[in-house]
Amino acid sequence: MPRSRFWVGLFVTLVAGLLAAAGPALAASKHHSKKRKIVHGAVDTGGYWPDSDVQHIHLRFGPIAISPGQNNIRLDVVTQKPKVDGWIVGFTPNLTWTNGKVPPVDVIHLHHAVWLVNGHPQFGAGEEKTRVRVPQGFGMPYKTTDRWALTYMIHNLTPQPTTVYLDYDLRFIPATAPQAQGIVPVYQGGLDVRGLNIYPVFDVHQFSGHNGRFTYPTDDPNAYPNGVKLNQRVVESDATLVSAFVHLHPGGLYGDLYDTRVIDGVPKTVLLFRSRAHYFEPAGTVSWDVAMTNTPPNWRVAIKKGDILSMTSTYNSRIGSWYEAMGIMSALTTATPDGGVDPFTHNVAVPGIVNHGHLPENNHHGGSGPAVGPNPATLPSGPLTDAGKVPIDNFVYGQGDLTLGGSKVNPPTIHQGQSLTFVNDDANVGPGEWHTITSCRAPCNAQTGIAYPLASAPPGRSFDSGELGVNGWNGPGGPPVAGRTTWSTPTNLPAGTYTYFCRIHPFMRGSFRVISG
Repeated sequence: MPRSRFWVGLFVTLVAGLLAAAGPALAASKHHSKKRKIVHGAVDTGGYWPDSDVQHIHLRFGPIAISPGQNNIRLDVVTQKPKVDGWIVGFTPNLTWTNGKVPPVDVIHLHHAVWLVNGHPQFGAGEEKTRVRVPQGFGMPYKTTDRWALTYMIHNLTPQPTTVYLDYDLRFIPATAPQAQGIVPVYQGGLDVRGLNIYPVFDVHQFSGHNGRFTYPTDDPNAYPNGVKLNQRVVESDATLVSAFVHLHPGGLYGDLYDTRVIDGVPKTVLLFRSRAHYFEPAGTVSWDVAMTNTPPNWRVAIKKGDILSMTSTYNSRIGSWYEAMGIMSALTTATPDGGVDPFTHNVAVPGIVNHGHLPENNHHGGSGPAVGPNPATLPSGPLTDAGKVPIDNFVYGQGDLTLGGSKVNPPTIHQGQSLTFVNDDANVGPGEWHTITSCRAPCNAQTGIAYPLASAPPGRSFDSGELGVNGWNGPGGPPVAGRTTWSTPTNLPAGTYTYFCRIHPFMRGSFRVISG
């Protein structure tokens, strides 16, 4: 098989597996009989392997050279792994500079990283940096002969190059250790609301869904146009689910895991677990200053061959639009039954445990302080153009950029019914510098941070160009780019002054004006 085809197949398998399978239940098992209180809203460390039983292995993948404005997807072989056979019982990801310090999220952003083991996803990380903790008595089997690979997407929110590492700390039990005796192996399986997909994303538009919440795929009638429900899978054999949590993006509220079983000829569906987003962000559900809830360590769910596991993800659509959102359920499951509660006779949808506390790299929230530019509504109209073009060059919108001086800061102007066309001249610089034109609520000129700006334009005044670029993953038109370098504003915009920003590089702000007549 050609090398490129091998890696594409590997990547597809991997991303499909950052998702992870299934849902567990609250039940004492033979591996954990100690009674404990289930905590919601606080980090709970009980019921996992104690520090005295494990080795702590710190590994670094890199160095990774990050180009200005980078936002592309990469795939590499990983050699940084344990030196002896054993069991992995914990995984903590991070992104660091070469000096070991963690960069602010509004400077360098970890969109996702997925570690693949023998072609199957084992660990995944997003900017919420969820930590995998395996309940005591269970472990993920590891051999030194395992082949590891890593796919990752790192956003550089600045026009400056830099160098980073992907760090990961393993909690590890060597196969020769006394604690290794009797460990029950668990494996990642997965569900993704977009199914097996290289870049499994969907858009959440402001005010869509019901009562300020949008649930995918429930609220999208075109989620699965060919009728195949990508958010579900059939259980192939009896097993036990032992942990689960969801991966969402900013704006995400929770992910739900369900089990459907035919009982007495009638399909019945129950909720197995709701993984909630616990926001530390002062502005609310709008940034990566968040931790997900995972299942308690004594949660066990018995699933049966023929069951259908499915998931949904719910976002806050009242505050704004969320483009390229995700919904991935990660879980650990045994290969054969190992106890657990029948979810159709007992409620297993217990409250989750907050995975970690506030992380200091999320301290710069934005939205306050000195303005980055003038209020566009107070500026005189710029050049009147008939279907004119605005070039984007060196991270600057050629006309109407709020950081420009003189007449260049004035909003380019068109008549109602006309379009303004943006051209990304940065698209072919280096590996690709991609930009968006995404509407924001005026004046959209406050300080950039993890919570500002937002795609929160008033109804009827919202738009998004997608990522203007050509060469994405695996060549022209591959994700995450739109497969083009130009975009034109909608022709039905009412008269007024419009503000926008770049979702990839939110320090980029601009405006244009639509006049009647």
